[in-house]
Amino acid sequence: MLDYSNISLLGHPKLIITSIYQALKPIQREELKCELKEQVFPLSSQICQDIAQYAQCSTNSACGCFHMINTDNSGVCGFLWPICSQLALCNSSDNTCQQSGTVCVRHSRCNDRPLCYPVSMMDQRICPSIAMANTTSTTTTTISTTTRQSIHMKSEWIQDGSTVAGGNERGDQLNQFAHPNAIYVDDDEQAIYIADNGNNRVVAWKYDATNGQIIIGGNGTENQTGQLDSLLDAVFDKSKDSFIICDSQNRQVLRWSRRNSTKGQSIISNISCFALAIDHNGDIYIYNDMKNEVRRWREGQANTTLVAGGNGIGNRLNQLECPSSMFVDQNLSIFISDGCNHRVVKWMEDAKEGIIVAGGQGRGNALSQLSYPKGVTVDHLGNVYVTDGSNHRIMRWLVGAKQGTIIVGGHGGGQRPDQLYYPSRLSFDRQHNLYVVDQGNNRVQKFDLNVD
Repeated sequence: MLDYSNISLLGHPKLIITSIYQALKPIQREELKCELKEQVFPLSSQICQDIAQYAQCSTNSACGCFHMINTDNSGVCGFLWPICSQLALCNSSDNTCQQSGTVCVRHSRCNDRPLCYPVSMMDQRICPSIAMANTTSTTTTTISTTTRQSIHMKSEWIQDGSTVAGGNERGDQLNQFAHPNAIYVDDDEQAIYIADNGNNRVVAWKYDATNGQIIIGGNGTENQTGQLDSLLDAVFDKSKDSFIICDSQNRQVLRWSRRNSTKGQSIISNISCFALAIDHNGDIYIYNDMKNEVRRWREGQANTTLVAGGNGIGNRLNQLECPSSMFVDQNLSIFISDGCNHRVVKWMEDAKEGIIVAGGQGRGNALSQLSYPKGVTVDHLGNVYVTDGSNHRIMRWLVGAKQGTIIVGGHGGGQRPDQLYYPSRLSFDRQHNLYVVDQGNNRVQKFDLNVD
């Protein structure tokens, strides 16, 4: 077992638990990942413990608790309203910050990914401690932290999934779906959000709930601000606390607040929208199925920019054919689930053609093949996860691999806990548990990360 007692963070400008990781030799880093379960570290800083993300931690009501990456319900107390665009992403490999005087924290109001937050905005002169309101002394506090289970190349998931939404046959009741598609997992809100395509609505399901709550749509299909027609995709913009909606038959993209809003705002009109993605800058990517191209829309600009495809329908590396979903990583590379070409292609920023990162060997069920892939996401290591729709399975493709591995499903289409039936989308929570929109079964399945 490693001895961490000689590693001190006192006076260190970053004041972050992951600085311990940087201080270790490579071999010790691997030991740390595998062996560290609970440690106590000294922090000469204003900390918050056992309270929710953004909960008040100071006599200044403009301050709140920012949870740190490697801790549960513990963090640092800081100013709640920084400018999101001025916060850099943490290093994806180890959740550290290159900028001096910053700390890696969760700030989901700005970005799904961890952000580097200035320590200067956590100064007790800005955010005085509630407990210290009547004293001028500063004390050193210790917090007990639990290291999160990390995801790696050999991570496995428990094969029997649990139904966390739907699963009550097709229908329009609050415990039902009709052809669900997109999914967004919000750990801070303790809820999942589902784009219920057949019912033209977005439904929020709190963890452990037996019914959902309609937050968008569900009011018919006419081209009016409170109604949707063929809701094909939805992504969430944390910086504006709103959903971006692909309102296909009404030929528009909408922005719709999730907070008690009865109508959406059309931000892009006269477009055949089939799939959406959003990057960490808030730029929106739209797949236009009539032109077989992906275009990027940046707020404040009148025109969109071509970023992938646009060379007609086909299977060349500069072409696309009926993509169903996209994912944009922190390097602004676009991963496109190119459905009818049975492949996932990666288009790097400003590229003229894509790179095949999964499939591309024709339609089939071999480990080197896909069959009408749908959802796609990418982890911090660059590994690709894809819903292999017609093979009723979820596959992982490591960087540079010639074939993938089945991580759940693959037992034929069906309703058993270890089966899927034409899955559409997928997502992960902070604990790396896997959520799959099991479209053919009108349910959402959760597959827990195997931590053994």
